[in-house]
Amino acid sequence: MTSLEGAVDATRQNGGYPRPQMVRAAWHDMSGDWDFARDDEMTATLGNVHFDRSIVVPYPPESPASGIHEAGFLPCVWYRRVFGVDELRAAGFSSERTRTLLHFGAVDHAAQVWVNGELVATHVGGQSPFTADVSNALRPGSDNVVVVRAVDLPDNVSVPRGKQDWREEPHSIWYHRTTGIWQPVWLECVPRCAIDSVTWSSDIPSATVDLAVRLQGDVPQNSWIRVVLEHEGELLAESRVRTMREGSCRIRVVIPHQLNGQQYEELLWSPSNPTLISATVVLEQADASPIDVVSSYLGLRSVAVSTEHLLLNDRPIAVRAILAQNYWPETHLAASDEMLRREVELIIELGFNTARVHQKAEDPRFLYWADRLGLMVWAETANAYAFDAQAVSALMQEWTTIVQRDLSHPSIVVWVPLNESWGVQHISHDARQQAFSRSIADLTRALDGSRPVVSNDGWEHTASDIWTIHDYESDPEVLTDRYRDDRRLRTMLEGFGPAGRRMTATGRPDMLPVMVTEFGGVSLSTGSEGDWGYSTETDPAAFEARVTAIIRAVGSARPLAGFCYTQLTDTGQETNGLLYADRTPKVPIERIRTAVHGSA
Repeated sequence: MTSLEGAVDATRQNGGYPRPQMVRAAWHDMSGDWDFARDDEMTATLGNVHFDRSIVVPYPPESPASGIHEAGFLPCVWYRRVFGVDELRAAGFSSERTRTLLHFGAVDHAAQVWVNGELVATHVGGQSPFTADVSNALRPGSDNVVVVRAVDLPDNVSVPRGKQDWREEPHSIWYHRTTGIWQPVWLECVPRCAIDSVTWSSDIPSATVDLAVRLQGDVPQNSWIRVVLEHEGELLAESRVRTMREGSCRIRVVIPHQLNGQQYEELLWSPSNPTLISATVVLEQADASPIDVVSSYLGLRSVAVSTEHLLLNDRPIAVRAILAQNYWPETHLAASDEMLRREVELIIELGFNTARVHQKAEDPRFLYWADRLGLMVWAETANAYAFDAQAVSALMQEWTTIVQRDLSHPSIVVWVPLNESWGVQHISHDARQQAFSRSIADLTRALDGSRPVVSNDGWEHTASDIWTIHDYESDPEVLTDRYRDDRRLRTMLEGFGPAGRRMTATGRPDMLPVMVTEFGGVSLSTGSEGDWGYSTETDPAAFEARVTAIIRAVGSARPLAGFCYTQLTDTGQETNGLLYADRTPKVPIERIRTAVHGSA
């Protein structure tokens, strides 16, 4: 078999393949102009929608980049696009590839999809991907029409909303909504039996990599899975196993290079050495002829906690994180591959080694760039604001899908299913809300036992592996005094935190590493009405001095294992970024970098 080293990058150059850990050579990007219609009364049906405008997919209709730019309430919207023979050919259609798949990265919030008038998919969950098998509805020799209906009720606070405002105009820390399609849509043709997903994990002491493959379709008798691992043109390992169980297959591969204890660290992934292992996964017949082939990658690394530190590859690592809303003025929550790459680059240039992507399950392309460029990620998702059966069910289902989608990314080092008691506002007094917090933390561990979990970031913890504190004190001297020794910190953890909330919802805290995961929030006022921050400076020099002093006060506190500064960019009326909304730095990047590194 020829080496596919670099195949992921080569394929991604064709528009940035949307699913970077399972790449096929043939696919067709469905972004661009689609027909669009509003349905504010929610009375339209498939046969009577009046498509009167054009929208640029995948940008949400609230955003300028979409061409619609209507930021009011949009409870229901419709999309339509025609695709034909050329698009199918680009997606790999042939007599041997008999199933055609239409992939959606994310549609907010509930979606229905029709092809040529036939309902091919329904999906609920605005942060998670789904796929429609359109094979039976397809007309391969002529034009085909895909229609998408998206419902996102703006006043429903029982669905995961994240930072999307429930009021018509953004206020405080909430922003314009994102309705409908906001992540890539693409077309792909696959064999009757094809690889549906690949999931990677590694164990450093045993020098092994585990691969879980899920297959879709009728699995041929006497078929096999072959996996090839390479790095910089060198074959690291190759294994082939029989598909004994229909629909799934697990392979454990030993990497001989890693058995040498004096050299095993050379291939470990870390921010300073973001080594990625190229992988080729082949579903093949007994004679080794391929049925389906995908290229992938993985990172060898471990994450754990001690009583005082986050451990990466069994070594303490100081977390220097930035809170990233990943929201752009022109595109809102959506972004191009180039924008996502630049976001990762800016975070690293500013001196941070970690991003906490806030109240958003980010596009997998962002995680790809974090993997490749060396940025640790705390992975969150959008939370609801109410506590009821709908909210519990919605978050549990969507979080399960997100964890399963993203758990192979080496950059993700911590899972955060809940933030600041959003959706569990009475957790200190309500046993049901405590049970939910514990349950979703344990669900996360059941899905992925290889990473720490924060049960409720900021305060009122139930089952966290790290104690996290949110503290927007603006006086550096107060911060220095507050975190100067273990005794004061312990007293806080046993009682109330800086925001006046209990630090634990369930009793005395265990001995775990402690981090301040939101602080700073200093606004450099532009003089515009509505500028908002946790504290404000009007002069760039004073802004730099305040930010530097705050970062150093928290970053140099001996009892803390790390920090997360708020925030990367100005976002809407929240003008407390280190960068303006257009990503221009407020302070020379090298000076922020010096402050961040000087705090470690």
